[in-house]
Amino acid sequence: MPTVSLAPIAAGYRHSVLLLPDGTVRACGENTYGQCEVSGWCDIVAVAAGNAHTGNSHTVGLRPDGTVIAAGWNKHDQCNVGDWHDIVAVAAGWRRTVGLKADGTVVAAGRNNEGQCEVGGWTDIVALTAGDWHTVGLRGDGAAITAGNNRYGQRNVNGWQELTRIAAGYLHTAGLRADGTVVAVGLNKRGQCGVGGWRTMKAIAAGSHHTVGLQSDGTVTAVGWNDYGQCEVSGWTDIVAIAAGCTHTLGLQADGTVVAAGSNAYGQCDFKK
Repeated sequence: MPTVSLAPIAAGYRHSVLLLPDGTVRACGENTYGQCEVSGWCDIVAVAAGNAHTGNSHTVGLRPDGTVIAAGWNKHDQCNVGDWHDIVAVAAGWRRTVGLKADGTVVAAGRNNEGQCEVGGWTDIVALTAGDWHTVGLRGDGAAITAGNNRYGQRNVNGWQELTRIAAGYLHTAGLRADGTVVAVGLNKRGQCGVGGWRTMKAIAAGSHHTVGLQSDGTVTAVGWNDYGQCEVSGWTDIVAIAAGCTHTLGLQADGTVVAAGSNAYGQCDFKK
């Protein structure tokens, strides 16, 4: 049965977020909406960053007592999570925030024009991911459930089984199976769903138009849109966590060092140990 995975690193549209071992949080990159104003956060156990192909980002933090904090763009109330409780995992999409409760149910706040927040009936969920217009939940039996837009087939996951991780990009969805293989559906214009040959993966991440895989030996591979070099990760080693934004990719090494590839136009890759 899959277990909840708490993210220590997150990549938004033009910003990046890092959870430090002491429970504090650092952020770098665009701060137009206050999405990097996390310096006062403490006692955090997981972070998430809203990622969109059109910007308007926010940042979410999960506390060990199951409460949630958020900063950044809030036009659609995606940061109105102050009354959430019993949360064990969080995900941030375009203009919304999703939370997994300890009882396996799900809550959501923010834009719901495509039904992407209609997760109130979900049960037995162990992990969440949020794309731009769709939301995906991983069930305890290793299957996936979805809500929201399906224009490009990004919700066509009904036949997926034995999943341990899920990741949602702009208009695509990827799933990691227990055997280390990866499946993907949705928009594939940039080759972001070209993961059929992947093996020995232990984690995946989905950016707006690219997909990233962390292999069991700590190396990383990526497919999809690479105009900014966001897929140039083949030289990375000793990686323990990955995150994918719009035009950049992050990797966290075992010693706490952050490595990055892709656009740094807004300083979103400017993490230093």
